[in-house]
Amino acid sequence: MQKIIVDEDIGERLDIYLAKKLEITRSSVKNLLDDKKIKVNDKYVKAGYKILEGDVIAIESIEKHELSASPEDIELDIIYEDDDLLVVNKPQGMCVHPAVGNFNGTLVNALTYHFNNLSSVNGNFRPGIVHRLDKDTSGLLIVAKNDKAHMELAEQIQSKVCKRHYMAVLEGNLKEDKGEIITNIARSKKNRQMMDVCDGGRGKLAITNFEVVKRLNGYTLVHFELKTGRTHQIRVHSKYLGHPVAGDKVYGIKNKEKDLDGQLLTAFKICFFQPTTKKEIVCEIPLPKYFLDFVEKHS
Repeated sequence: MQKIIVDEDIGERLDIYLAKKLEITRSSVKNLLDDKKIKVNDKYVKAGYKILEGDVIAIESIEKHELSASPEDIELDIIYEDDDLLVVNKPQGMCVHPAVGNFNGTLVNALTYHFNNLSSVNGNFRPGIVHRLDKDTSGLLIVAKNDKAHMELAEQIQSKVCKRHYMAVLEGNLKEDKGEIITNIARSKKNRQMMDVCDGGRGKLAITNFEVVKRLNGYTLVHFELKTGRTHQIRVHSKYLGHPVAGDKVYGIKNKEKDLDGQLLTAFKICFFQPTTKKEIVCEIPLPKYFLDFVEKHS
């Protein structure tokens, strides 16, 4: 049994969502639905069901090797660990879980090597993964060791109890010292790999708070706090401000920072409550060297 908690692509058809998520065809999804192998919130639904945030999709009997990750002896930078969870510092360039064309070297490959007790909420495809970071975004991620902790932590993220803080270098001189960005974000109609700010009739509400930390030569160092957790949210909102994240090969200025391996965006602090003891946990890490080197170079 594999379970997926919906946290993106809200409002999309179930068959389209699962085809992308499971790396299978829509017809394969339809066959699973017809065979009563898929439930949403413990109910059988049709292929055209529009998914909602927090929906729990349960899938039975999928035979596909891509849905499991081979354990790999990859070193992990563990910032915090207890019986229920760990907080890991993901390096830039590492994918969180396997995907088409990239089945090895991911965080999940490393986790399955070092830990036998990871939550099964997302099945063998994303064991323990409560939330994600983009491949080229570095920083802190919570990993759950059991299903109870996973569900509690996912609820903290969804209800905004969990606080996630990021640092980014933006292109140009951001005029405002601080502010709040409130828009809707949806998948781009032109490119399904991208997200776009859209009108209120589409997408999902996205709220990002920002504050300038330091003004650089041609750039701005900015602290972000997510109030919602949409795909590519900070990167999309930065572009919306007219100041994309430096080094962003998707939303940024093409061919500008050729020496960067990806966007200068890092999740440097996360605050949440331990699922069992309810004690507040605050994890914070220094900015990575590649990040600091860029800031120093342009100060």
